[in-house]
Amino acid sequence: MKYAELTQKIIGCAMKVHGVLGNGFQEVIYQRALGIEFSKANLTYARELDMVIYYDEIEIGTRRVDFFVENGVMVELKAIVNLEEVHLAQAMNYLEAYKMEVGLLINFGSKSLQFKRVHNNKILKEY
Repeated sequence: MKYAELTQKIIGCAMKVHGVLGNGFQEVIYQRALGIEFSKANLTYARELDMVIYYDEIEIGTRRVDFFVENGVMVELKAIVNLEEVHLAQAMNYLEAYKMEVGLLINFGSKSLQFKRVHNNKILKEY
C-alpha cells in the first residue's frame, strides 16, 4: 500500500501524544503536541495550511487542514467522543478537493486513540 510506512510513522506519533496526554483536551492541544512528535520523528509537515476549494474550476472558499506530512499525507484531527461516518466523509472530501491520494483521520477524544486511513477513490481509479 502506498504511503504505508509514512502513515505508520504518523500513527506512532499520535499514539505517543495520546499516551502522554490522554483524552479530554481541545483539538489544538493535540495538534501542537503532534507537531512536536513529527519534528522528533524527522517528518516534514505544514500545519493549518489554507487550501483553496474549487467548484467547477471556480474558487469558492478555503479550508484549513490540520497537517500535510511529507507532502504526501493529509492528517485531519478530532477531539471528540467517537468518530462518525460524517467525519470520514469530510476527510474523504478534503482529499478529493486537494487532489491528494491518502489521508489519516485521527481522534484523540476517546479513551483509546482512534484512526482511519482514507483514500481518494477518484485518484485510485486513475491508476
